[in-house]
Amino acid sequence: MKKTIACLAVLGLLGGCAELQRGALNPDTLRVAGEAVGTLAKSDATPEQEAQIGRESASMLLGAAPLVQDKEIMQYVNTLGSWIARQTGRNDINWRFGVINSSNVNAFAAPDGYILITKGLLRQLNNEAELAGVIAHELAHVTKRHYLIAMKKKDTLGAFAKVGESTVAKSGIRGGDMAATPMFNLAQNMYSSGLDKGDEYEADRLGVTYATRAGYDPYGLPRVLAMYASNTGAPGFDLLFSTHPSPQDRMAELNKAVGDKLAAYEANSVVDNPAFAKIVARAKAIPDPGQRR
Repeated sequence: MKKTIACLAVLGLLGGCAELQRGALNPDTLRVAGEAVGTLAKSDATPEQEAQIGRESASMLLGAAPLVQDKEIMQYVNTLGSWIARQTGRNDINWRFGVINSSNVNAFAAPDGYILITKGLLRQLNNEAELAGVIAHELAHVTKRHYLIAMKKKDTLGAFAKVGESTVAKSGIRGGDMAATPMFNLAQNMYSSGLDKGDEYEADRLGVTYATRAGYDPYGLPRVLAMYASNTGAPGFDLLFSTHPSPQDRMAELNKAVGDKLAAYEANSVVDNPAFAKIVARAKAIPDPGQRR
């Protein structure tokens, strides 16, 4: 039965699991919504500046919630994320992936290749294709430089001009060292307010493209959006809904752009991997911050 994004929006379907062999698709044969990849966005930041902005942004995110202390989860997410990142064509980015110990449902990207998902989101997902869709969406924010461009627009205090002046650029991700910098504060405000709707819609379109290129079920991300829609007002979803367009609007925009153009890739795509259930079980066993084992 052919599943479309439209039917997911109406019925909120959450797909079942099927164990399939992962197979890479030829990127040259995949065209979604016309020019989905588009041209490289301009951010007026040098690679060195982008790297420092990424470090300070990631520092801010990790200051709010640290990484989970589970090597198996981290290795799994990095392996999966690295595979999908290969489909972006951005071999110049040093991609890094992690799961943060937060019960909230959300995912974040930071300039220079930082991708973070929350433990709370991982617990809500049903299969690896859904996780692939989430990661691919965040990859798109980096490849299109959405956060860099948005920060530049909101930089009323000249934080960009001060990038590179501080020696913390060489110190790695250390929230205490970076918390006083103008860029750290700008990043904090940026993640609190969220990106423009157009950026989120573009990341959805391009994320579906990346996940499909990686061999995953094209409807993984739409199923996640359907899950978001069914949890409106639920605990743990507050920040997600305050910083993103409504999931119904995102599904409608994705349906207009993609529709059933990816149905041909669905039959031979990867829906799940036995390792996924093990990783989710490990995530569920990790106490939330402030809880004891």
